[in-house]
Parts: sequence; structure tokens; C-alpha cells
Amino acid sequence: MNKVILMGRLVRDPEVRYSQGANPIAIAKYTLAVDRRFKRDGEPTADFIPCVAFGKNGEFVEKWFKKGQLVSVVGRIQIRSWEDKNGNKRYTTEVITKEHYFAESKHKAAQNTVNENTQNKNSRDKSAPEDEEFYTIDESAEDEDLPF
Repeated sequence: MNKVILMGRLVRDPEVRYSQGANPIAIAKYTLAVDRRFKRDGEPTADFIPCVAFGKNGEFVEKWFKKGQLVSVVGRIQIRSWEDKNGNKRYTTEVITKEHYFAESKHKAAQNTVNENTQNKNSRDKSAPEDEEFYTIDESAEDEDLPF
């Protein structure tokens, strides 16, 4: 069985090309930065995993995936080999994705983009809510006033 499930952030916007022929298909290539669970001194904190999506999956990636977005993908590992221009045999390992999922809300993704942009300017809006699902609680409410 060859099945891979990954969750990580896109390192950059996907690169999409279309095949030649009567019925061109989309080929989307992107890299996911997947955090490592355990870290040792001197080791990287993430693995950068190349992914490829074909056809309708590639079109979905082209339309909806953006740099920095947290996504989850399901696919399989594929190892390809070829000869470079010097005659050396080269290998690459990539994940051929079959399923794509958003792993954060649109609000959180937009907030991460804003934070990335403002972080470069060393400023941040402290009044912005951390998550739109939360709201301030009226501290003056008495237990008798609660419906439960």
C-alpha cells in the first residue's frame, strides 16, 4: 500500500502548466513545509515535500492554493529517475496528490497573510480578534440570568 497524508504550509504559490495535445491537462507543482514533531539542535524544524497534482486536482490547486496557506493532502509517493545532460542518473521523490483539504478557515488564512505582511514592518494590530468564532463575555452577567 502506498498512501501519504500530509499537512503543511505552501512554501510559495503553486506553479501550474498545461500539457500539450488535443486535451491539455493541468499539472500543478508545489512544495509543502511540514513541521517535524520532534526537533534536535542543529536539525531543520520542517521537511519540504514536493507535491504534484494532475487534471481537475491541478486546476483546484491553481485556483485555491496560495503561499503560506495551511492545507492537508492525500496521495502517494512516486520516485522518478532520468539522465541529466551530463549522462548522470538523477532521482526525485514527490507526492502525487489525489485529495486536497483546507486545514484552516478563510479568516485564519487571511489573518496569517496580514500577519506575514505586517511582521515585515514590525507592526501589528492588537485589536484584531484572534478567531472570529470567539466573542467577549459580559462579565456582569449573573448565574440566574444564564439559560442553562
